[in-house]
Amino acid sequence: SFMDCGRAKVWMEVGDSSDFGVNGDGVVFALRRLSLVGKEKAEVIYARDLQSKQVWKTRAHLHLHPQGNSTGPVQVKLDDATLTQRVPEILFPWRSMVVRGDGTLRRVKRDWVIPPINVPENSRGQFPEDLVRIRSDRDNNRMLRYSVTGPGADQPPTGIYIINPISGQLSVTKPLDREHISNFHLRAHAVDLNGNQVENPIDIVINVIDQNDNRPEFTHTIFNGTVPEGSKPGSFVMTVTSVDKDDPKTANGMLRYKILSQNPQSPSTNMFTINNKTGDIITVAAGLDREKVTQYTLIVQATDMEGNPTYGLSNTATTVIRVTDVNDNPPEFTTDTFFGEVHENRVNVIVANLTVTDKDQPHTSAWGAVYRIITGDPTGRFSIPTDPTTNEGLLTVVKPIDFELTRSFMLTVEAENEVPLARGMHLPRQSTATVSVRILDINESPEFSPNPKSIKLEEGLPSGSLLTTFTAQDPDRFLRQTIRYSKMSDPANWLEIDPVNGRISTIAILDRESPYVKNNLYNVTFMASDNGIPPASGTGTLQMYLIDINDNPPHVFPPEVEMCEKPHPNAINITASDPDLAPNAGPFAFELANRPSDVRRNWTLHRINGEYAQLRLRIGTLASGIYEVPILITDSGNLPLFNTSYLRVKVCQCDHHGDCVDMERIIAAGLGTGAIIAILICIIILLVLVLMFVMWMKRRDKERQAKQLLIDPEDDVRDNILKYDEEGGGEEDQDYDLSQLQQPDALEPECIKVGIRRMDERPLHHDHQYPIRSAAPHPGDIGGFIHEGLKAADNDPTAPPYDSLLVFDYEGSGSTAGSLSSLHSSSSCSDQDYDYLGDWGPRFRKLADLYGGGDD
Repeated sequence: SFMDCGRAKVWMEVGDSSDFGVNGDGVVFALRRLSLVGKEKAEVIYARDLQSKQVWKTRAHLHLHPQGNSTGPVQVKLDDATLTQRVPEILFPWRSMVVRGDGTLRRVKRDWVIPPINVPENSRGQFPEDLVRIRSDRDNNRMLRYSVTGPGADQPPTGIYIINPISGQLSVTKPLDREHISNFHLRAHAVDLNGNQVENPIDIVINVIDQNDNRPEFTHTIFNGTVPEGSKPGSFVMTVTSVDKDDPKTANGMLRYKILSQNPQSPSTNMFTINNKTGDIITVAAGLDREKVTQYTLIVQATDMEGNPTYGLSNTATTVIRVTDVNDNPPEFTTDTFFGEVHENRVNVIVANLTVTDKDQPHTSAWGAVYRIITGDPTGRFSIPTDPTTNEGLLTVVKPIDFELTRSFMLTVEAENEVPLARGMHLPRQSTATVSVRILDINESPEFSPNPKSIKLEEGLPSGSLLTTFTAQDPDRFLRQTIRYSKMSDPANWLEIDPVNGRISTIAILDRESPYVKNNLYNVTFMASDNGIPPASGTGTLQMYLIDINDNPPHVFPPEVEMCEKPHPNAINITASDPDLAPNAGPFAFELANRPSDVRRNWTLHRINGEYAQLRLRIGTLASGIYEVPILITDSGNLPLFNTSYLRVKVCQCDHHGDCVDMERIIAAGLGTGAIIAILICIIILLVLVLMFVMWMKRRDKERQAKQLLIDPEDDVRDNILKYDEEGGGEEDQDYDLSQLQQPDALEPECIKVGIRRMDERPLHHDHQYPIRSAAPHPGDIGGFIHEGLKAADNDPTAPPYDSLLVFDYEGSGSTAGSLSSLHSSSSCSDQDYDYLGDWGPRFRKLADLYGGGDD
């Protein structure tokens, strides 16, 4: 049965079943004979409100219980009815009858707005699963074909929805996933068999109903947060977040959070709580202390279905909460009193290390200590910097301490953190301590007083004059030590000091004009040494201010001038230089000396003022040269000093610019007539030496020519060696007529020709044994060597009748062109007259007999 509150007519049907049916009164009956013994049959029954179009569904479970051998009654169990949007049929009521004003009827189009179809995701039913039947009211009189288009049908993802083209039954082919696609928008079409559109397309919206098929997922596996120690209950710590892919508008996607566990459970098991909707973690108990618990680990759970533990899905994450440090622990000294000692006069020396303890986190501002001296150091001789590594206070001496004045210090120091203590915290008693410092005595250097010491005296004091007494005091008043004095620096070596009493006296005349005096001041450094162990010494400076006296005569300035032979104007301005200071210097008086007599005859001197005078030529011209003009100059001292100073005047020939020419510049540079004469003499001597060397070379050449061989100079081997202008490739690349260079043994007998061979080649057709020839007495004399060779050849009876006179030794085989003999090589024997060889002496008479004898 179906109870309808609206009392509207309800239409019922059994969904997709060929076994059972249901009438309007809700009676379920079998459509055919069935065997249900021991079996259970489940059918879905739909009830549709024809007015509101809403549809409910229920599932009927039918089971036959057998009784003995007979069939018992059928028991029916109904599930709870649920509201569904399943519309068994969508009708195209496009045309309706409307009465016109004239009483006639006509059809007009009227659109329906089809409510969305809800399909649950992850369905496990039989596929394809029918959703709805689409039909037109015009399919009564003709055959129509139905189709559906859109994403999920004929567009990607295709094939999810299909429609029976004849019956118009729309079905889904696979389970749906709302997290992938939450809804589909399709269009249904109705056409006739010819493809003509019968009805306008209808929009069909299919919503995928969410199911709780996704667990919550935390955005992080481990969440990290911080909370200051000592935080009050209700302090915010951090937020954990989780997401659920299910529909957040339904209970499937509504999450709730809770804390499952806390580790460690100190000082309370529930130090934190979490907002079950937002995931905010806050403190709920006091007692957070970093020095006891540095961090907490919480296991947080997120559950959907609004936290229903029975139907909801859950997931967990780990939350690590680190307790951050605050300055809730002041530094405390490890002891009440510290001790240290330091030698006097030492600075930047560590006296004592002050140690403290602090429970706060190391190397933070809440842990770092700052030390301050409260009492015991009114003059600020100590400071206490902090060692950043150990947090110790380094008591350091920053100003020298005199043992003779203070032998010990008693300091009160205080330690604080770099940042103030947290509210409610107070300094304990251990934040102050006492430091006892003992000063050690050392042997100090004697000290001059005053240092430097200044005195004023006139220059020119004679040697042995007592100037002053310069003594030093020993700071070690409680020690009886003697002091000795010595001199360290005295650039001009003017002073000496008594080593016992420190009296300073002169050992030379003081001169203010000395180069060691700067701005009238002369500094001398002395040293005072005691006899301590080890000895100490100190230095002191004596500054002497020297008062000027008139002890330097004036001199002409500039000392040298230039003047043309015909000066225009012929005047020179001069002044005087005086090392003394005013009033011992200018104004000056200038006067020409009386001697030599030609000075006043050639020059005149006119005073311009107290500093300058003008020198002029008394005559019109003056020959080039260097002239020294004596000028008498007198200063203005209390006891005036005068001096005859010589002015060098260089008279020269000048060009049109008034400048001296080069030769005269050489003279002006200091080359006088004597120097020029000396230079000329040196040049003449150098020329004579060169001439004598040339004459000696010519004489030597003549002597060497007298010893040369009686041969053509062009055939001289020594001359040929010195020819460097031929750089050819040798004999092979020359275009020679080798027929003229044949060996003697290849010549015709009737015409014996002299074979041309290199002088260093052994003859090829005879192997004569030459006598041993003595070496030249002087290897450097080639003439003597040749004469010895000729003599040996004359006395050799086996000497061959050709170039043997020139063969001095065998040097290996040579060119195939043969020897280049100077004898007649191409002319016939009958064409030559060799009688003249007999006139050359017995050496060549044998050759004359050989070649001049005719054919016989």
